[in-house]
Amino acid sequence: MSTVLRTLWDFDDPAGSEQRFRALAEESDEPVASRALTQVARALGLQEKYADGHAVLDGLSPTDADARVRVALERGRLLRSSGDGGAALPLFHEAAAEARTAGLEELEVDALHMVALVVDPADRMAAHEAALERARSASDPAARDWDASLLNNIGMAHADAGEHAAALVAFEDALEARRRIGDVSRMRVARWMVAWSLRHLGRVEEARAMQRALKAELEAAGEHDPYVDEELGLLG
Repeated sequence: MSTVLRTLWDFDDPAGSEQRFRALAEESDEPVASRALTQVARALGLQEKYADGHAVLDGLSPTDADARVRVALERGRLLRSSGDGGAALPLFHEAAAEARTAGLEELEVDALHMVALVVDPADRMAAHEAALERARSASDPAARDWDASLLNNIGMAHADAGEHAAALVAFEDALEARRRIGDVSRMRVARWMVAWSLRHLGRVEEARAMQRALKAELEAAGEHDPYVDEELGLLG
């Protein structure tokens, strides 16, 4: 079921995603309908329609663990996105705990990843590392594939602290994970992050070469990324 839900997502088009999930819910029996509606709530949150998202979740009374975990997870995401990370944190803990009990590894790692985004800043790196450790120990490939995003978050946490050498290590590991997963667009983002980190370390020639390679690939594909152009402008 998680695979089906993933295929309906286009995070660049939350409104379109919302409609696809509503259609799935209408044509499905339980528990699929409830699971689909949790994604409607998430899509509404991405459109900043937080009250509407909560209303969708309020109407659900899921009987299976997967849907219950998703309700807690998406309720937490709505609260975090609307600025109430404190209220979101116990929901993410709840989602992680129930997912762990039910053996829903992908959802457990997702919930742990959200915990790391809302805990006290002093505890944030430890929470990122705990989520990464859980992802790496998972038997579910989809849960293991969370390592790429988690490594990127670890890299950003290091960068925010001015620890660019440590950030580069994390971004390079994230790039290797993206290569394993094989998503070309996300691989390009990971390469951009490595080059961005190299620039911050003063390794300008390496950074410039990576950004130029990205620009050439994008142009060959008929695509454009303003962030690549911005970095090239900074690199001279």
